Amino acid sequence: MSTSTRTARERLARRKKSMAWTFCLVLVLSMALPLGAYLVTTPGAVAQPAGERFSEEHATNPRSDTWRHARADGEGFTTASGPYVTNQLISNIGENWRQMRNGPVKAVGSWVMGLSLAAVALFFLVRGRIRLDGGRSGMTVPRWTVFERSVHWFVAISFIILSITGLSLLFGRHVLIPLMGNAGFAGYAQAAMYVHNFLGPAFGVALLVMILMWIRNNIPTGTDLKWFATGGGLIGKGHPSAGKLNGGEKVWYWLGVVIMGSIVVVTGFILDFPNWGQSREIMAWSQVLHAVVAMFWIAFAFGHIYIGTLGTEGAFEGMAKGRVDTNWAKQHHDLWYDELIQQGVKPEPAEEAGATAPSPEPAAGQKPTS
Repeated sequence: MSTSTRTARERLARRKKSMAWTFCLVLVLSMALPLGAYLVTTPGAVAQPAGERFSEEHATNPRSDTWRHARADGEGFTTASGPYVTNQLISNIGENWRQMRNGPVKAVGSWVMGLSLAAVALFFLVRGRIRLDGGRSGMTVPRWTVFERSVHWFVAISFIILSITGLSLLFGRHVLIPLMGNAGFAGYAQAAMYVHNFLGPAFGVALLVMILMWIRNNIPTGTDLKWFATGGGLIGKGHPSAGKLNGGEKVWYWLGVVIMGSIVVVTGFILDFPNWGQSREIMAWSQVLHAVVAMFWIAFAFGHIYIGTLGTEGAFEGMAKGRVDTNWAKQHHDLWYDELIQQGVKPEPAEEAGATAPSPEPAAGQKPTS
């Protein structure tokens, strides 16, 4: 190989080596220069503690921070007026109420009412209707006065209407819209809301009258404990003694009518009259309490309605006609029947008693006029 040829090859090798180093330098500088500029223009970047360095886990959206701060229930100034929310930019109570109403309230309420209906149906299949042991005697005694039955039926019919309209408003989105369509349900829901809101206060007044009317008959006694101890005649054989109202009826009165009824009525008034100045929180939680207790009350009422109609032969006649067969009275309320006889009340034939208005029960210590 000549000297000139070897020199040309060495020159080409140096040129390739120079180009490789130049490429590497450009690559390093293309990454180092931007990072160096960041470090120069952001003095705190180097000194930032390792735990506070930027990462997707710790990063927050400035806009989210703004709304989160506004949602923190801090006081401020707004142009809103009215009794509900003023000077508060965002209130969480509406969303909390919506999640509670559409979640646990609907789920628990539907399960409670469904299980109650299933229990009543199962009891009827197993126990059957409680018949009169000796059949009907054909003689009757007065059980409830016209005034008592009028108050009871107004409360009972109002209770059914309020239950249907209330449950329609609560479960209508899932049950009625697929059947009626959006437009049909909108019209029905509007009518149901008006009926519910206008009938509710009248129901509350009638319920108070019924509570006061029957409170004397529902005072617990030792006889009620014996009634429960023997299953109330519903379980097993035999019929325990009872006064005008037995232990089961008193439980329905105090737990269902007085306690549950009072909660439903009071919360219903709070919802019906927002002009009283109650806050949005009170309105929201009153609605949740109103719905929950009302559904438990409806579930409880299934048992009361069953025993007073289909479950016990002759029981419905007392509230429908005001008089009951003497054999029914002796079998289910023997102590009350004995009191009637001691007071001078004379049983009348069913046909004759049905042709005339039932005579009211004489007050304690008062002799009957006939």
